[in-house]
Amino acid sequence: MTGVEHAGDQFIAGQWVGSTSPDRLPVTNPSTGALIDAVCKGSAEDADAAVAAARAALAEWSGFPVLERIEVLRRTATILEEKVEDLASRITDEVGTPLSLSRDVQVRRPIQVLRALCDAGIRMSWTEQLGNTLVAHEPLGVVVAITPWNFPLHQTLAKVGAALVAGCTVVLKPSEVAPFSSYALADALVEAGLPAGAFNVVTGTGQIVGEQLVTHPGVDGITFTGSTAVGRHIAAAAAGTIKRVALELGGKGPSVVLPGADVAAAAKATAARCFTNSGQVCAALSRLIVPRAELAEAEQALQEFVAAQTVGDPRDPGTTMGPLVSSAHKDLVLSYLEQGVAEGARAVAGDPYRVDDGNFVAPVVFSDVTPEMTIAQEEIFGPVLSVLAYDDVDEAVEIANNSQYGLVGAVWGPDDDGAAEIANRLRVGMVGINGGRINVDAPFGGYRQSGVGREFGTFGIMEFLETKSLNFSGSEAIRRPAGLP
Repeated sequence: MTGVEHAGDQFIAGQWVGSTSPDRLPVTNPSTGALIDAVCKGSAEDADAAVAAARAALAEWSGFPVLERIEVLRRTATILEEKVEDLASRITDEVGTPLSLSRDVQVRRPIQVLRALCDAGIRMSWTEQLGNTLVAHEPLGVVVAITPWNFPLHQTLAKVGAALVAGCTVVLKPSEVAPFSSYALADALVEAGLPAGAFNVVTGTGQIVGEQLVTHPGVDGITFTGSTAVGRHIAAAAAGTIKRVALELGGKGPSVVLPGADVAAAAKATAARCFTNSGQVCAALSRLIVPRAELAEAEQALQEFVAAQTVGDPRDPGTTMGPLVSSAHKDLVLSYLEQGVAEGARAVAGDPYRVDDGNFVAPVVFSDVTPEMTIAQEEIFGPVLSVLAYDDVDEAVEIANNSQYGLVGAVWGPDDDGAAEIANRLRVGMVGINGGRINVDAPFGGYRQSGVGREFGTFGIMEFLETKSLNFSGSEAIRRPAGLP
């Protein structure tokens, strides 16, 4: 089961309880428009109760030795792994990700992230001796995690897993668009032995539940993934109570093809990263930057790639791209296609005027794109790739860095050393070199308006720790606290 049977409830203090609000929020299937279920449109009182439960559980959970906390989370990973098919099916219904991709990317990948966090908790140094001082890391406290709909289980485990390893207690506000994997996680954590109140789930809107949690004086930290605009608001709202805030926001990933690289292979790999999950990925590579002399070859490769895509029912094994999440989001993506044409971009693959039934949008590749165009600057969050040509490598770097964002990038070159040299000049948090992919042990996060803070591995755990100096009168008095690995 995925926890959908709890759709009328909130998970607070280890129990499924009714909301103080009678209102419900519909959860619909973006492929069919059918109603899946309805979840609580939670109240400020629900949020207060969840924070109180997390605060009450903090002493117990933070008092668990690190290795015991990790053991609970390892059991959780095993329980979730037994539900891969059910979870993948549920997320496909909520988000529209093709089912085969849901299994691997929406479910197995986040379980891998959780296990990697457990391994990182064992590897990291929880204390360090500096002369007569013992530097110790201890839990930040009560953490609120606010997660998006596009990768619901992944975003949740990356945040909740790290916070729980650190010894924090958590209140999760999942997206009301795709909430059910968070219910399954709550059930799994209970089965794994997590103390009551250490993890809580409150569904509802950002305007009510989210606002109450972000401004709550009993909350010590906020971790959020979503739009840059909402991230700005959360940072400002949390400042009133001086909370720790980690933000993973938007992106406009540049993919730079250097002279001498295999431009066709690079173009197709970039398109694959752009169109995954119908382009609804913050870490998408949505700008392909190629030598002008090789522009025609890149366009040919992209035409071949787009022609091989099948947009349709995400439960059909032949489908490579499902729907966008909603009709409103479809309208937004279509408006970007219109704007691209109006500003002079040339569609070289796909049809910017094509309008499918339902929430489906076929992939489109624009060429003759210039850096100042809207489609080269704004995060579209849809299957739209912009191709920009350059005359020398310095210009390519300038184009790549001409963005408010700085989350991911890629560099393709005839050798890794040359590609790495250019990668070091990109103002982004993560760069793939000749096809290198994101590593769940390495830090995930970006520069500039792509956010603040890092997820994954030891870097992700450190976001949820305070640092304390214990200054002894003599170095011989220093010893490690019990329970640390």
